[in-house]
Amino acid sequence: MIGNARVRLRPTLVDDLDFVISVETDPDNLPSITPWERPQHEAAVRFPDFRHFIVEAGDRLTPVGFVILVGCRNRHKSIELKRMVIQAKGQGLGRACLRLLKKTAFEDLGAHRFWLDVKLHNTRAKALYDSEGFVEEGRLRECVRTEAGYESLVVMSVLQDEYEARCEAGLEAAAG
Repeated sequence: MIGNARVRLRPTLVDDLDFVISVETDPDNLPSITPWERPQHEAAVRFPDFRHFIVEAGDRLTPVGFVILVGCRNRHKSIELKRMVIQAKGQGLGRACLRLLKKTAFEDLGAHRFWLDVKLHNTRAKALYDSEGFVEEGRLRECVRTEAGYESLVVMSVLQDEYEARCEAGLEAAAG
């Protein structure tokens, strides 16, 4: 278990996948992600290069979302935040979770680079990533096919030395 003052990450179990699928396919979340099928989540739970976590919060450690890291054994030390879906919006849980994930990537998994992509229209998430030290690297234009056409992705990352500078400046304290 990994945690801070606001959230805790625990490894996802196969028994948790109904919750994961329900959060992922919730109409509030669906426009911001490209959902996986259950077998993809099952593989991510089992494959050692992935870390699939349930995000829990509150005194009762209620599940509030899930996250997936990819590339945890990547020889280039480049770890991807593949998915972060927090069901409870506007409570600071996404920020607390993101800070915990950066700590995990850099301090526990030894990442040199922690990266993600975000749909261009997902301005709320993009603003969070900007404020948490992620730097825009580029755009993948119209690379995701949707029912309405195509969507573009923004690729963002934070490097180990940038993370360490944020820690020294007190910017990586648990969001609370």
